[in-house]
Amino acid sequence: MSLILTLGIARFAYTPLLPIMQSQTGLGDATGGWLATFNYFGYMGGALIAASISNLQIKDTLYRIGLVLALVTTAGMAFSESMWLWGIMRFLAGLSSAAGLLIGSGLILNWLIRHNHRMELGIHFSGIGLGIVLSAVAVDLMASHLSWDQQWLALTVIGLVLFIPAWGWLPRPDSSPFTTSGVKMEDRPPPRSWTILLFSSYFCAGFGYVISATFLVVIVEAEPALQGNGELAWLAVGLAAAPACFIWDRIARKTGELKALALAFALQIIGIILPTLFDANLFLVLFSAALYGGTFICIVSLMLTMMGKFYPTKPAKPMGKLTLSYGVAQIAAPALAGTLAETSGTYNGSLYLAAIIMGVGLLLILLLAFREPGKLQAGFN
Repeated sequence: MSLILTLGIARFAYTPLLPIMQSQTGLGDATGGWLATFNYFGYMGGALIAASISNLQIKDTLYRIGLVLALVTTAGMAFSESMWLWGIMRFLAGLSSAAGLLIGSGLILNWLIRHNHRMELGIHFSGIGLGIVLSAVAVDLMASHLSWDQQWLALTVIGLVLFIPAWGWLPRPDSSPFTTSGVKMEDRPPPRSWTILLFSSYFCAGFGYVISATFLVVIVEAEPALQGNGELAWLAVGLAAAPACFIWDRIARKTGELKALALAFALQIIGIILPTLFDANLFLVLFSAALYGGTFICIVSLMLTMMGKFYPTKPAKPMGKLTLSYGVAQIAAPALAGTLAETSGTYNGSLYLAAIIMGVGLLLILLLAFREPGKLQAGFN
């Protein structure tokens, strides 16, 4: 529920609403890209906060502040056409996303470890895919009945319903150093060189992820033969992402996290490139969207969970540090992609660039997989 609210609504509703805002307010491609960049500035700020705080009680408080921010910033988008107000709202929405994705995930992983459950976050991260489905369906249903600002307010009402369980159902954290069975929880950091490679690969993943996350609907709507199918493509992303967490958790059990990540990187590269290789074809666009949705969620889930496992006493802190590399890419990529599109009249150049950088990330993951597989696998058992 927290990820549906803080990611699905506060963050991802912007993607299907972007073409509607462009048509009704005159928002341009470059400006739309900059607004996404403001969102990632906020997300990176949230990652910095998560990476600097170890106290679980403070993190619990910040998580709950993030839930409130998700509602405030969603509603705030409706009250002006000011670029500056929108920028502030997107920045604060980014803080909210970090609270749900990093701090909330860390609190849940700590609870799972403390209560001797399997260290997997597939159920939690399915909220990202479900949130994308919710935003896509809601915007599609509202598009012919409500203006852009009324849609933001309607999404706020939906978010209020999600807020109640997201606030009430997460147990308050326990700071005891022992699990419920009496086993002492100890952090086991990986080698520094290994961590640097992991951070670098996650940077590449962030670049590949954010271009599609921001502009997928606009890219589809820009094709005359595909106009009206932008929300359908975004829905395909969410429908693929929602069950993908469970599937990738099981693949990782069989192959190990790093080999599963390598496969996800490769499939996402294919998904990014497909729309540039063929003329407008709805089936291929939907297939590409599904590949993207089913892989980016795996990369986020497995990367963050893998990092958190090394630090069971404070998983949100290293997860926040890892996300800083993802956040740097997310700040640079949307503005660059929007500017390239406005200059060239097409998003193909941005997609090629994203695929190349994802290819570098794949090579880094393969290097990690062949470097110290025995030690890492032992650490995850």
